[in-house]
Amino acid sequence: MNDLDLCYLPGHAAIEKFKTGKLSPRDILNAQIARAGATNPAVNAFTDTYHDEAMAQARAAEVVYAKNPDQARPLEGLTLAVKDSQALAGKRSTLGSLIYQNNVATNTSAAVQRLLDAGAIVIGKTTVPEFSSAGVTTSKLFGTTGTPWNTAYTSGGSSGGSAAALGAGMTTLATGSDIAGSIRVPAACCGVVGYKPPYGRIPGAPPFNLDFYCQTGPLAQNVGDCALMTNVMAGAHRDDIATLREDFNLPTNWENIKGWKVAYSLDLGFFPIAPEVRQGVLDTVEKLRSLGAQVEEVNLGWTSDVTNAAAAYLDHLFGRELARNYEQYGNMLCDYNVFYAKRAGASDAETFLATYEMAAKLYADMAPILDEHHAFICPTIATNEVRADAKPWETMLVDGTEIVTDFDWVLSHPFNMLSRLPVLSVPAGLASNGLPTSIQIIARSFDDHRVFQLAAALEKISPWLDCDARRPMVNMA
Repeated sequence: MNDLDLCYLPGHAAIEKFKTGKLSPRDILNAQIARAGATNPAVNAFTDTYHDEAMAQARAAEVVYAKNPDQARPLEGLTLAVKDSQALAGKRSTLGSLIYQNNVATNTSAAVQRLLDAGAIVIGKTTVPEFSSAGVTTSKLFGTTGTPWNTAYTSGGSSGGSAAALGAGMTTLATGSDIAGSIRVPAACCGVVGYKPPYGRIPGAPPFNLDFYCQTGPLAQNVGDCALMTNVMAGAHRDDIATLREDFNLPTNWENIKGWKVAYSLDLGFFPIAPEVRQGVLDTVEKLRSLGAQVEEVNLGWTSDVTNAAAAYLDHLFGRELARNYEQYGNMLCDYNVFYAKRAGASDAETFLATYEMAAKLYADMAPILDEHHAFICPTIATNEVRADAKPWETMLVDGTEIVTDFDWVLSHPFNMLSRLPVLSVPAGLASNGLPTSIQIIARSFDDHRVFQLAAALEKISPWLDCDARRPMVNMA
């Protein structure tokens, strides 16, 4: 096994090799540090790295596996990249902003602490757009993060650094958060797996743990590791009133999906979709049929009013926080946050109420589909060719239709509105432009098992990142 294979070795497989002594945590860490040295200057995934501390922890994990392998914790010795906006005690948490460039966290966020307690080794913090507000990852403080498949194009936002680090093979696991697609969009752009859990499944940080659009979640290179992280991160926490107390555990071995009924939409009724993104969904449909599933296209009848409602909701709450910062710090903010801050005032109480009414309508449309089908799939993003430093007011053409590069290219936000639905984004193949395509898998409320079972079935017959032909070469823009 060469160093590049080590960088992409699934964490759950690595643990088995650690236990038998065929591999050590330092082997993977050394390979990923070397990989970061070679690729991060182009990709720009990390804000800070902690290689010396990580090496000391890897040595300690080796001792555990050598002396008491049965006592190893669930993530013992696996590398973890933490999103900059998530607190890690004693480390910088800048929110991607010049305002907080020297801010050092005094506590560790609940979900991250659970990963540390499970034995994960933090190798660094990852880039975000300022205040995690944009669909691309660029800031005055840290510059621009591109997808490792071609750094001219975006890694997505706001967990863009986490997804890029995974896609480039710089880490085995990574954390993210998702208020309008901020886990799933980067996963799609970087060819990895990202999970938006149902609201309440994984603890978040106040005050946005109380916002039902917003969830903390895992990103990984494969479905198994994403499930492993979810098991560790999930569960009630004293600091988050919204967290669920039900017993929760995703299995490590999944049954097949023969006989399943799966619904799909190519565009959710109103998004223009790039031809090869559309083809990625159709290819997935054929794979599902080969696995014995019954697949049918459904017409949701949704319109762009869905996007307008999501934007209004976010302007009303999240946008108001951005407006506070603008009022205090002015043009220290990135230009896109000045844009969002000024837009925030357009949302009034009547508009905000209408966003709840829209969410209710969306569920009335989706509930019968999810009741009659095991899962629903659609694209994660409409195009994989959004420029790495695109502004939210800029336009581009997708399949001959002009769109705005704010919400118009992501199909993720309707499922933040439908917050209790589990949504898993997984790769669907590579387009002729060399960039990944992706699908979202959605299941009925709080039925996390179904999205992982379907994803695992697809991954089994169509794996990704498992060989050089399906790994990025990190194209220097």
